[in-house]
Amino acid sequence: MKKLKIILALALAGFTAGGSATAQDAGTNSPAWLTEPLSLMQALNIALQQNATILKAKNDLEAQYGVVVQTRAVALPQVVATGQYKDTDRNAIESFPNAPSSPDQNWNAGVQIVQSIYQGGKLMAAVRAAKVTKQQALAQYQATLTDTLLAVRLAYYDILLAAEQITVNETSVNLLQKELDDQQRRYDAGTVPHFNVLRAKVSVANARPPLIQAQNNYRIAKNNLANLLGYDLPRDIWDNIPLKLIDTLDATPYQINLPDALQQALNNRPELVALNKTEELQRLNITDASSGYKPNLSIFAGYNWFNAQFSPPVDITHDINGWNAGAQVSWDIFDGMLTHGKVVQARALYSKSKTAVDEEMRNIELEVRTAYSDFLEAQEVLESQKTVQDEAEESLREANARADAGTGTQLDVLDAENSLTQARSTQVQALHDYDTARARFERAIGADMVKSSGTNP
Repeated sequence: MKKLKIILALALAGFTAGGSATAQDAGTNSPAWLTEPLSLMQALNIALQQNATILKAKNDLEAQYGVVVQTRAVALPQVVATGQYKDTDRNAIESFPNAPSSPDQNWNAGVQIVQSIYQGGKLMAAVRAAKVTKQQALAQYQATLTDTLLAVRLAYYDILLAAEQITVNETSVNLLQKELDDQQRRYDAGTVPHFNVLRAKVSVANARPPLIQAQNNYRIAKNNLANLLGYDLPRDIWDNIPLKLIDTLDATPYQINLPDALQQALNNRPELVALNKTEELQRLNITDASSGYKPNLSIFAGYNWFNAQFSPPVDITHDINGWNAGAQVSWDIFDGMLTHGKVVQARALYSKSKTAVDEEMRNIELEVRTAYSDFLEAQEVLESQKTVQDEAEESLREANARADAGTGTQLDVLDAENSLTQARSTQVQALHDYDTARARFERAIGADMVKSSGTNP
């Protein structure tokens, strides 16, 4: 509950954020978010305010509040006010001989308070059910929040990955183009065969598709993030959203302990909290259904006004009034086994809810173990790539030196360039996978997705 209050406070606090830089001119009338840099923390807080899924979840939360009020109403007193006025044709009024005639106009009014005292345990069950329903609704809302914030984090990381991949592939194309220009000069000087030029051209051509794909991934990733943030894109932006992110992929150390993580997940996961509340509600429904076997007792008190009927002279303005109070009891001795059917249904649903809780606990543990394994893999891959790029750069430098000295071949240079590109791509992918695996693991254990973004609001 404390975490939910923090999230809601952040949603109300809010940030205004956006991006800049584009392949297309956004124009002077573009929204502010297109011209401002966007951090991950800003993206999360914008999503809290504008994401359609979160907004719908807020509406669901408000609707559940209405259910809470309805559930609790059975235990509260009912106040009823009534009133009636009637004008009757005198020919339709029967009167006794030598008695005053009844008035042709009649009216009455009254107010009454009714309070149920006992309904076979239904009243207390309703009060507890109202509280549990509220807790269940909050847990369901929190689950939606965490799922959506995870999607925002992953979308943000996808943009960073695509941007890095563009840089890596552009560097690769530039290196290969430089090699092509060098081989072309040497061919023109008659020091290398034309085959070297053709091989360099093929290498440049083969390096362009990954660059084009990275640029497309970058465009799509930015569209995805803008959609998650609830932005309506201007129609004149048809190529590349001018969105600039200011955070970067990083490898911040993250200490985890699987047994503690499993326990934390079972304590914090809002889905499990919601199912536990469902189980409690189903148990209360058994009490509610069983109340049909028992009598209902209520008390009432009121005050009534009505015009006099027989007091002479007959005058509609002459009224009689007074209070009344009493008690009422009712008991369905036999209701055609309606109550029995309700009890059978309630017990079956309660048993089903207990099974659902057990199943969800196993699923959560499986999710945590899987996320833990994925994070370990990402961590190990990232660790293995620490020195690879430096070694690949040194290998390329030595290959170029040998080629210049005549002791190496063009193929050695091309292989070294490809190895460097692969090393850079693998390192960028490893950083992305590390951040993504960490985000998924934090979601699996029920961590605060705003706090775990790595930035303070």
